Amino acid sequence: MNGFNIGDLRVKLPIIQGGMGVGISLSGLASAVANEGGIGVISAVGIGMIEENYRGNFKEKNKIALRKEIRKARLKTDGIIGVNLMLAVTDFDDLLNVALEEKIDVVFMGAGLPLRILSTIPASLLENSKTKFVPKVSSAKAAKLIFQYWLSKYNRIPDAIVIEGPKAGGHLGYKEDELKDSKNDLESIIKETISVMKEFENLTGKNIPVIAAGGIYSGQDVYNALEWGASAVKMGSKFVTTHECDADIAFKESYLNCKKEDIVIIKSPVGLPGRVIKNKFVEQIMNGLTKPVNCPWKCLKTCNFKTVPFCIAEALFSAAKGDLSQGFSFIGEKGSLATSIKSVKETILDVVSEYYEAVTNSVIIKSPIALPNLSNLYQLQAIGGIQTHKI
Repeated sequence: MNGFNIGDLRVKLPIIQGGMGVGISLSGLASAVANEGGIGVISAVGIGMIEENYRGNFKEKNKIALRKEIRKARLKTDGIIGVNLMLAVTDFDDLLNVALEEKIDVVFMGAGLPLRILSTIPASLLENSKTKFVPKVSSAKAAKLIFQYWLSKYNRIPDAIVIEGPKAGGHLGYKEDELKDSKNDLESIIKETISVMKEFENLTGKNIPVIAAGGIYSGQDVYNALEWGASAVKMGSKFVTTHECDADIAFKESYLNCKKEDIVIIKSPVGLPGRVIKNKFVEQIMNGLTKPVNCPWKCLKTCNFKTVPFCIAEALFSAAKGDLSQGFSFIGEKGSLATSIKSVKETILDVVSEYYEAVTNSVIIKSPIALPNLSNLYQLQAIGGIQTHKI
């Protein structure tokens, strides 16, 4: 399992932890993943809600909390830390500037097309910045539009691209009737995006990593994505059931108690389908029950708090704190496979072991020769034992 480069940034392990809000992936989870050689990601969405009296000045609390979490992560790791930002939030520019001021390694940008963002960044922050910009989209068409725009307007391109399939957790970049369309399966959109990125690699002479996301849970999933040509994967649900995940234990246990049939699609107040674990709160909103919304800040550009059935930010934050009677858990399609809470180190060992098992099986099928147990070799390497070799 080789590392990869995002520009001049070398990532030892091709695993990026998904940025999960509100309050699910903060400095604790992000630093733990970074310490294992992957990219740990802090979710900036609604991050100010972890601050006391956040209702007084939510946007200012967002900036304060994001700065704190980045600095806390830096104290825990010298690995690679990223921030996940949603273009749909009303204070996107402020949060982006905080991330750049803190010299974050990578900015992942989703929930919209980041076309004009470079023109909004103060020159003092952009000049000599080593931060990598990575959009997250759900189609090769969207990726091409972003790269064309950046190249024509800024004479540069994003440093990588995340392509997310319809099996992801949380808000999905598809209409509900598109979720099961075979043309949107992860393999198809990864290969299509790689083909599009080749055009921009030829134009610029730069390598553009394509990162696979959405429904990637096991080492076999990682193997498949890398075989399709992806440089790395982004995994969210897998890291929820870790000790270091910043959510309350009740949130993590909702994954352990979840069955496949408990995972449903709801219509979010932001106008997108969302994949969640069904509970009493979810059943109520699916049956048309509304929860009064008293919004003091309007955190999302597309949200009309006077007409929405419930506040998505409050519901997600309540769940993160362990109050699932007032909220719900976002989850990927394969999240019900979780069976126990482990450390991030153990979780990554499991994924890598499964990956090498997939490699072994693939080699045996193609050429039936005896191979050593690669998963054991990796585990020995991980605890300071022998060195593994590239297959």
